[in-house]
Amino acid sequence: MNAQLQFYGAVREVTGSMHLVEIDGHMVAMDCGLFQGKRSEANTKNRTFPYDPKKINTVILSHAHIDHCGRLPRLVREGFSGPVYATPATCDLARIMLADSAHIQEEDTEYWNKKRVRRGDAAIEPLYNADDVAATVKLLQPQRLGEIFDVVPGMRATLHEAGHMLGSAGIGLEIANGADRPVRIVYTGDLGRPNMEILRDPVPLPPCDYLICESTYGGRETPDAENMRDQLAEVINKTIERGGKVIIPSFAVGRTQVIVYDFHLLVLEGRIPEHVPLIVDSPLAVRATEIFKDHPEIYDREAFAFNKLTGDMLECDKCEYIQDVAQSKALHGRDEPMIIISASGMCEVGRILHHLKNNIEDPRNTVLIVGYQAAHTLGRRLVEKSKQVRIFGEMYKVRAKVKALNGFSAHADAAELTEMTAPLAGEVRKVFLVHGELDQAQALAEVMRKNGFTDVIIPDSGDKIPIY
Repeated sequence: MNAQLQFYGAVREVTGSMHLVEIDGHMVAMDCGLFQGKRSEANTKNRTFPYDPKKINTVILSHAHIDHCGRLPRLVREGFSGPVYATPATCDLARIMLADSAHIQEEDTEYWNKKRVRRGDAAIEPLYNADDVAATVKLLQPQRLGEIFDVVPGMRATLHEAGHMLGSAGIGLEIANGADRPVRIVYTGDLGRPNMEILRDPVPLPPCDYLICESTYGGRETPDAENMRDQLAEVINKTIERGGKVIIPSFAVGRTQVIVYDFHLLVLEGRIPEHVPLIVDSPLAVRATEIFKDHPEIYDREAFAFNKLTGDMLECDKCEYIQDVAQSKALHGRDEPMIIISASGMCEVGRILHHLKNNIEDPRNTVLIVGYQAAHTLGRRLVEKSKQVRIFGEMYKVRAKVKALNGFSAHADAAELTEMTAPLAGEVRKVFLVHGELDQAQALAEVMRKNGFTDVIIPDSGDKIPIY
């Protein structure tokens, strides 16, 4: 056996996930995500690959968030034609996520090309287009949790529940090496938290020789997820008392559905006014919600029971889903209290920018942040209490209240990561910490070493580590 691990994305940073396993000349990629951050840096990283895509045999996806699957169409555009394995729900979500991403790529390119033409610069091409996505989705091959499947000669894989979003999974690889037992690699993907709404809890990490572990919140403690509904009710009620709107930048898949679920519960319990509408203004979120409804087998017991009780846990009288652009624009002219959920979750693209532009200077309003905000994004600047922010090239004063409810995060925090990894101490040969800014990875590494992990590595992009 001649095998090595290679790290090329989401190392010492959070987005752009891509980790490679090479075995006897065969190349397997775990995730193929978009890098999100500074435009110039993102453009360079998202248009290049460490290897000729034609030489990558297989991709295995941990889940459908765009920073984990969003570069697949570019990979296909440059010659990749192998299978893409993922859970059934991830395959369903990836189809709509990638189509939406292609639409954004094409719109973004059109916008910038107008400026480039005026300057006399050459036009640029989108990262990929709808045709590339159509070719990509043909490669998706669903695999159920717990089922063993062959990947390339000498390697087989199993997916296990990660509890991070609908369909999310950790990836377990077994590589035959002629010994009594194979070499085992576990990639956590993004690990979820216990007691999150709708989703089942992550299962214990399987035994392994090499552990590739996320570290997004490796040095942070986040509030108990079970208290988030109370805090959501408080934010809504205080904003309504001021006559304002609650603007929620939210990932279209996962976080949006959790907020709708909690809103439905709060209305039925009489804890927020029943006359105030919740408006989901995101075509992608609307399509994702339908996929959530198609996969009740993934719900936890509480969500399954609530869905049965109500007939549809993601629908209620005051919940309105919007796809039409004219309906979205009409919201800007309405002055009454309401709750608006819109994508993108990090406030970088999409309709949320229009809602922020129109509401951020009104002190009656609240911008409610319910997810992780990567460095250099508008969402991060809001969380860091910037007094002014740039939206569509113009500066706006931040007069609205900005509130972050970190307990809604679907990422395991430092204590939860420690608890989930601790049983593997003394067994794992090497740990590789990925998907975290350097300070977060360092904090988790220190704790893991104290817990008995003898070799904890924070890889650099391009690192190649032999496995045996």
